[in-house]
Amino acid sequence: MVLVCCWAFLPFLPILLWALVLAIALYPVRLFLQAKTGLSSARASTLIALLGVLLLGVPTAMVGNSFAINIMEGYEVYQSGKLVIPEPVESVKDWPLIGSNVYSLWQEATRDLASFIEARQLQVKGLLGWFVDAASGAAKSVFLLIGAIIIAGIMLAWAQPATDSIRKIFISFTSEKSGAELHTLTTATIRQVAIGIIGIAFLTAAVFGVTVSLSGVPAAPLLTIIALIFAICQVPVTIVALVAAALLWSGEASAVHNTIFTILMIAASLIDNFLKPLVLGRGLEVPMPVVLIGALGGMMSGGILGMFIGAAFLSAGYQVFMAWVEGAFDDAVSQAEKVSSDSAD
Repeated sequence: MVLVCCWAFLPFLPILLWALVLAIALYPVRLFLQAKTGLSSARASTLIALLGVLLLGVPTAMVGNSFAINIMEGYEVYQSGKLVIPEPVESVKDWPLIGSNVYSLWQEATRDLASFIEARQLQVKGLLGWFVDAASGAAKSVFLLIGAIIIAGIMLAWAQPATDSIRKIFISFTSEKSGAELHTLTTATIRQVAIGIIGIAFLTAAVFGVTVSLSGVPAAPLLTIIALIFAICQVPVTIVALVAAALLWSGEASAVHNTIFTILMIAASLIDNFLKPLVLGRGLEVPMPVVLIGALGGMMSGGILGMFIGAAFLSAGYQVFMAWVEGAFDDAVSQAEKVSSDSAD
């Protein structure tokens, strides 16, 4: 029965886990809305879900529509033979390791794009295939996240009954005292990781992405995704900022423009360094390697959203396991002291 239940439930596991992380993280927001507006729990949860869907869905629809239009227009221009690749600037040659190769390939594509593509059909086909897979994966993740927000709204509306049920499950596996403590510890850990690591990483990547886009650096979406991965994995986003600055200075913009945006990009990459200690300084004792392993393992298993889920749940699992180990050790010491006392008597 357990195997069949797991088999039937497995396809829904990622979206439900992500919805659970969102619900735990947003529960204080629901309480705040109820206190300030006087709304019922159901209406406050519905409002949170609607705002989440609008904040995520509207920009996604706009970006997707713009992306589709640009792809179609680019294909039509290429078919008509009017697609022109601009000449590479001389500074491209100065790029470390790849500069000379990129410059020669860029120049070849500028002279005769049709011949360039025809001579590299396999590479172009592979690149397009990777691009389509990456785009479809990103779209799937966005739709999965929108679905998770809706489910999280439902979970928020039924938060108290769900909390009581989960607490009973913890108690049934341990004891009345330990179960309640482990349940509180798990909830607090998931909430702090979701807000203190994932939320701050998302904020850092968003501000950095906007700054990079405004600066005119090419491949801004790719740099933003890399910045998000770096921030969650606790790798300094400043590394990505320096790469973006190098790309910025290789262009033809003025020195004043490049200086201003270089400073802004580096400042944006340091946001998590200021905000993270404020949030994680509230008693979260999860070692960063645990968060890193959870993020990387989750990303390898479930993509970008898996990275969030893995970091949150592995951190919570670590906290619960260590609390269980310490509790078992204390019980063993107490039992040994009692046996020793009885023997002495």
